[in-house]
Amino acid sequence: MSLLNKYESLKEKFIYLEEQLSNPEIASDMDKFKKINKEYKDLKAILIVFDEYKNIIDNIQNSKAMLKDEDEDMREMAKMELEELDGKDEELEEKLKMMLIPKDPDDDKDIIFEIRAGTGGDEASIFAGDLYKMYTKYFEKQGWSTSILYVNEGSAGGYSKLVLEVKGIEVYGKLKFESGAHRVQRVPKTESQGRVHTSAATVAVIPKYEEKDIKIKKEDLRTDTFRASGAGGQHVNKTESGVRFTHIPTGIVSESTDSRSQLKNREIALQRLYVKIKEAQREQDQKERTEQRKTLVGSGDRSDKIRTYNYPQNRVTDHRIGLTLYSLNKIVEGDLDEIIDALRLAENMEKLKEINEIGV
Repeated sequence: MSLLNKYESLKEKFIYLEEQLSNPEIASDMDKFKKINKEYKDLKAILIVFDEYKNIIDNIQNSKAMLKDEDEDMREMAKMELEELDGKDEELEEKLKMMLIPKDPDDDKDIIFEIRAGTGGDEASIFAGDLYKMYTKYFEKQGWSTSILYVNEGSAGGYSKLVLEVKGIEVYGKLKFESGAHRVQRVPKTESQGRVHTSAATVAVIPKYEEKDIKIKKEDLRTDTFRASGAGGQHVNKTESGVRFTHIPTGIVSESTDSRSQLKNREIALQRLYVKIKEAQREQDQKERTEQRKTLVGSGDRSDKIRTYNYPQNRVTDHRIGLTLYSLNKIVEGDLDEIIDALRLAENMEKLKEINEIGV
């Protein structure tokens, strides 16, 4: 389908959405109204660029026709017009293709955000604490709200494990590429000889699905509760706060002991189950369609080493896209926009390649 043909189909959809927004039944259903209104606004932004693109195409065609005019002044004017328009059609065409890339439907979801200390002993826990400070500052800049679901402090500072709930606009869309192993290179405070040590922490970003997003029959889900083990204290092993879900048709298992509350553990375990089932469905869909290339940003698995924070050189390197920035001092203060924007652009460029291969 050509871009101009695509314009006509999008215009029809835009008119349909406009009619839906004025429908009293839609207006009375706030969730449905918000969803349609967002799609309407997104489509309107695309059509504005499309109108500009169409206008340039028309001007180029008219100028080319004027080159055949008998009047020399008209031909000269046409040449000047074509020189001015040169390349603008291609520039807008690429912009439109980027705007037409299908968005991940999960981008608008809230998340469960986990940070765990990895290899490196006490320094790993301290680094996990530094990551927590970095991310919370970024969350604040985005205007997102956070609540702590679970925290286990490290013996020398920082955290061995931390679980948060983050709510806001496009939370998963901006943070989904943060999943994986983060590595730090610096001189620990406990190091007397000034040697640089390497330690790590892992981050997991889990989108919060609703039951309607994942079609699970109640009879296909087995629920078990158990006593959670831990570091000690009056609440440990006294109540069955741990929750485990088993999806019988697939054998997928998910559990949580992150909270002392069984109700909160049910929610966390269910979210993890939704993610696992959703991922299994995606993998199956990909196999059925065709073997697709692995994206530049990786799978988001904990074992993927995604980023290194080098304090002596004030350097941050994202290994997936080969991005190196010498502004670690700003990044640890929550200035993550440049990294996150670069990762999102890399993902969109991969999708754009696929669009160019199969046609718009």
